[in-house]
Amino acid sequence: MPRNLQVMITFLIDLAFSSVMANTALAAAAPAKHAVGYATFTARIVPLWLAQEQGFFTKYGIDVEPVFIRGAPTLVAGLAANSIHIGRTGGSAMLAAIAAGHDFKLLAAFNTRNTYDLVVRPNIKRAEDLRGKTFGITSIGGTSWMGVILWLEHLGLDEKRDNIRFQVIGDQSVQVQCVETGLCDAAAVDGVYTKQAKNRGLTVLGEYSQLKSLLIGQSMVVPATMMQQHPDAAEAYLKGEIEALVFSLAPKNKLVVLKTLSKWLKVDAAGAEDAYLDLVRGVDRKPFASLEGLRNAQRLLKTRNPKVGEVKTEDVIDNRLMRKLDDSGFIDKLYASYGASPK
Repeated sequence: MPRNLQVMITFLIDLAFSSVMANTALAAAAPAKHAVGYATFTARIVPLWLAQEQGFFTKYGIDVEPVFIRGAPTLVAGLAANSIHIGRTGGSAMLAAIAAGHDFKLLAAFNTRNTYDLVVRPNIKRAEDLRGKTFGITSIGGTSWMGVILWLEHLGLDEKRDNIRFQVIGDQSVQVQCVETGLCDAAAVDGVYTKQAKNRGLTVLGEYSQLKSLLIGQSMVVPATMMQQHPDAAEAYLKGEIEALVFSLAPKNKLVVLKTLSKWLKVDAAGAEDAYLDLVRGVDRKPFASLEGLRNAQRLLKTRNPKVGEVKTEDVIDNRLMRKLDDSGFIDKLYASYGASPK
């Protein structure tokens, strides 16, 4: 083989190998901007919004783009397709996706308690009046659906036996409108929307404090590959959200938080105050994911999707980052520096 041809072939092989290696490295590299999906507008999303507005994500070296996606199942589909890198969602859609074969991890849970009041049409006076009625929800199997199911259990009602129907109608503000217009008979909504409902002549049949069952509400969910390939990015994101959470609970920052709530929830000053109360009463100060809450969600969901019952919930929760941040004193130092209470 002529010497110059041999050199050319060697050069081309080296070039091809370098290209493959570069593409491999590019595929493994963390995305320049992390799309963070969320599927509902509630006060408990405020740490995400504040972390972006106050520059906490930038502080910890991660570029985040919050993206509203209508419906948790669509959000989880985005996670599976890698068009969404981090999900700010409840545990229900995640469990259904895992049951379908996707590998997701639950890294933190920002609220693990029911915070939904039960709002109904004025003609509904007792639990028995809900038989044959329609509930407005965000999605079948979603957190609002689970909130309704918990209320039905509490009231001694059963979806099938009592002919109770669900109508997928949209987020909580739309659900209140649905009940007001009579297209729905009832909905389970947060306190900020409860007050709106009262002002529109609707009835609050039950208050959130009556329900004690743990659930997995607003959480940080990622593909398992993120923890394998980009744990630093996951940690940076979680640090940003936790600092925003602590910031939001510090009394000195209340005016800033109210402004952010008013902006994103599109409510007046009184509505922002109600949302602030929802935030304070509803978030977990240290957002460890609850195994009991996830198992309760699994119990509710497997009635509709038996495969969800096969998921090993203990393998879904990954509290390593939360333990690292807690054991290092990172979270306690934030509470001390902001003058907020960790309890």
